Amino acid sequence: MKIPVADEMREKLQAAFAPSRLEIVNESHRHAGHSGDDGSGESHFRIAIAAPAFGPMSRIERHRAVHAALGAGITGRVHALALDISG
Repeated sequence: MKIPVADEMREKLQAAFAPSRLEIVNESHRHAGHSGDDGSGESHFRIAIAAPAFGPMSRIERHRAVHAALGAGITGRVHALALDISG
């Protein structure tokens, strides 16, 4: 059984950052038929995450940390990933 991408993201981000806030929204339906839509219904996501670990990091460091936590297995399958990250 295939695990939804949003569930995989949630597991990885919870494990990496123990966030105080984590929202993952699948926005793929808004991009149906557009470039990057692979027809899977799991191509475009928005993540809002807050965790103390992000406090001392710059904006770029935060984005890199989230991408590293998600790993190439997820980021390689997702066309667009919007991030709202706070410490």
